[in-house]
Amino acid sequence: MSINKETLIMILTRMWIIRNFELKVMEVHSAGEFSGAAHPYIGEEAVAVGACAALRDTDYIAGNHRSHGHPLAKGGSVKKAMAELYGRVDGYCKGKGGSMHLADFSIGILGESGIVASSVPVATGAALSAKVQGKDFVSMVFFGDGASNQGACHESMNMASVWNLPVIFLCENNQFAVTTSYEETVAVDHISDRASAYNMPGVLVDGQDAIAMYEATVAAVERARSGQGPTLIEGLTYRYEEHSLGLGRVRRGEYRTTDQIDQWRKRDPINIHEEYLINNNIASREECDSIASDSEKLVDEAVDFARNSPFPEPDELFEDMWANPIPRP
Repeated sequence: MSINKETLIMILTRMWIIRNFELKVMEVHSAGEFSGAAHPYIGEEAVAVGACAALRDTDYIAGNHRSHGHPLAKGGSVKKAMAELYGRVDGYCKGKGGSMHLADFSIGILGESGIVASSVPVATGAALSAKVQGKDFVSMVFFGDGASNQGACHESMNMASVWNLPVIFLCENNQFAVTTSYEETVAVDHISDRASAYNMPGVLVDGQDAIAMYEATVAAVERARSGQGPTLIEGLTYRYEEHSLGLGRVRRGEYRTTDQIDQWRKRDPINIHEEYLINNNIASREECDSIASDSEKLVDEAVDFARNSPFPEPDELFEDMWANPIPRP
């Protein structure tokens, strides 16, 4: 599959934005600049960026608790995302959603949730709306290996296949659900093997390779948009950091080894993509370094934006909680 230069550069740019965003989040969270949970996406950037590069702005995505990478991969605002983490009014949800709730309907971001697998029915419902309305947009949902065992995930995949819905189920298999290896909780070799039970294609992809993720998603999008129904994609990836900031390693003992982490770091998704661009004369080392530097500046500007944004007023607590008046048919 031929991928144009603009797309390849965009993929690198968004991966660097996510990487630097997450590194900065770790820094300011450790400094106590904002509180609450935050789940770093470092190491998994190729999954979301490669997949989202295959979508239109009018296509929908829904994410999970490891939520910063998904909207940024879809082209979301770095400033609004950072302000939301800081709990400020200029954030995506006016500071009321925090780290796990970033939404932007203008570019198809339905939002994320801290409830495991809860976004899977949401994305499936969005796909149903496309079919009911006769529209050609598709819906894609990101969920982890732990979420793959939830009933909501199985029910959604079954219904999507029965109703032939234009939805892509994208499992980010980062090996561990908090501290539990997926190999201890999944009866098949690969989560994508489960697709046959729902009469849909199951595709296992190297989640460290953004181009491989892009190509697999393009095929799934074409299938969905042409009325052939859903696809289950499993991106085999790895998170370099702990499940969430502040969690630390388990006191009962290590659930993964330093050697394992080091082996995965050798296949860093950004390095893999940069090597491809350089080896194929698409971009020089200097151009790649410039992209990294520019993204770092962009993130620094976002932090300044967030720090200077006010907190929401207490009397605004219930605003935007429901439609008022409630629309009637």
